[in-house]
Amino acid sequence: MEVELNSIFKALNDPTRREILELLKEKDLTAGEIADHFNISKPSISHHLDLLRQAGLVVSVKEGQFINYSLNTTVMDEMLKWIISLQSKKK
Repeated sequence: MEVELNSIFKALNDPTRREILELLKEKDLTAGEIADHFNISKPSISHHLDLLRQAGLVVSVKEGQFINYSLNTTVMDEMLKWIISLQSKKK
């Protein structure tokens, strides 16, 4: 896989980051909109978003003064294909 699996699993290991992915499943959001859903500091949310972006799970696009975040389903698809390929080898 192009993106390191370790970084994907590390990103998915945190409940806050998994919740961010759930939010982005519904629609693209700015960092501020994401932060509004949590009772943690905005710098902490930025750190979580950065780890998700480094893992390739989210894509960020700067539009004016805002950064919009969206799910990168391509990485999820690749990861699922890899997991399924492991399962199919056992049969």
